[in-house]
Amino acid sequence: MAPCRAGPGRSQLGMSWTPFSRTQAPALPIRYDGTRLAARLTERLRWRPQRESDLPAVVTIFSHPAVVAHRPDPSPETAGECRQRLVKDLDHWQRHGFGRWALERNGHVIGFGGLTYRDGFAGLNLSYHLHPDHWGQGLASEFAAAAVEIALNDLLAPQVIGIARPVNLASRRVLAKVGFIFARPITYGGHPGLLHVKRAERS
Repeated sequence: MAPCRAGPGRSQLGMSWTPFSRTQAPALPIRYDGTRLAARLTERLRWRPQRESDLPAVVTIFSHPAVVAHRPDPSPETAGECRQRLVKDLDHWQRHGFGRWALERNGHVIGFGGLTYRDGFAGLNLSYHLHPDHWGQGLASEFAAAAVEIALNDLLAPQVIGIARPVNLASRRVLAKVGFIFARPITYGGHPGLLHVKRAERS
């Protein structure tokens, strides 16, 4: 499986790509299933790996004031920052074969979410961002529950982490709803954060 592969050279986003083999990924006993990792259907959402043409949707979501309201710096992301975000996400897919999906509903991208490596933490990091027009409908929980299943059962991660700002009560509720346990307060990006963990239950 080679999802979201850009190939050597320069992409449309101006990113210089270098192919990586899976043996270069951090140590994790991954069992790949192309259908589950490249595309996924839940009750109301279709997931797929991000692609370069998603840049307008990235800008629409991450430049929305409500999406960034709980950050220490609540400034909406610029088009350049959104481009860097997408390049980073595409690179994660190419390096590891999984990452953050584009989340579609009724044929439209309404958010992004996925599983990524985060420096300094064991396991995989769960993240999700939906456009505010789709908040309050249980879609974040629907995505998070299925993503955790993939992390623990398909990718065989030892644990999944979720980091939320103390003021982001909605995100903390989603993590609790899908089985995360509060672990400890942390300093994240130089500011307070709350680390939540869901560990694999394997004999």
